[in-house]
Amino acid sequence: MRSLILWLLLAGPVPAMEIPQGTHVLLKMVNSVTTRTAREGDRVYMRTASPIVVNGQFVVPVDSYVDAVVTHSVRSGRVKGRAELGIRFESFTLPSGKTIRVAPHLSSVDSGGTEQKVDPKENEVKQGGTKGQDAGRVAEITGSGAAIGGLADRSWKGAGIGAAAGSAVGLATTLLTRGKEVDLAQGSTVDVVFDRAVMVE
Repeated sequence: MRSLILWLLLAGPVPAMEIPQGTHVLLKMVNSVTTRTAREGDRVYMRTASPIVVNGQFVVPVDSYVDAVVTHSVRSGRVKGRAELGIRFESFTLPSGKTIRVAPHLSSVDSGGTEQKVDPKENEVKQGGTKGQDAGRVAEITGSGAAIGGLADRSWKGAGIGAAAGSAVGLATTLLTRGKEVDLAQGSTVDVVFDRAVMVE
């Protein structure tokens, strides 16, 4: 025991390490966040899914806690407007209990089977458009209306009336349906990158 204490005293303080600018780290969502319910100021909790290694030494190990906050949340609109979610990263807490103040920006996120992606200029996750899906929905309902009208009237005139009615229903359905929200599900991953170097004492 005495020899260990003596060795620690002789070794001196552990030198500070610097996380270089441009370093990427993969984070895993601990709680889920969605623009359906998220509000500015909501806390977002994650863990590091990959370590940060500098000069062969682990500076930030896997499973370090990551604390972040929602800065901006907009639901998808019914007629126009795509869902948007802004997140600010504030700190990493290492297993040792040491907390590092950080401010990396979003680089990429899990798409979750949608077209959501990071807008690097705004540092936000934005959902893609649904124009193709909307057109398909209107066409499908229009076709169904034409078929029903044709069968009911047994004529092209009936099919035309049915198609018009189906088109109107399809358009109304599309206008009353919201687009997809931004969803960062529990367990999904987020990639962040450091804009500037961060010293770790």
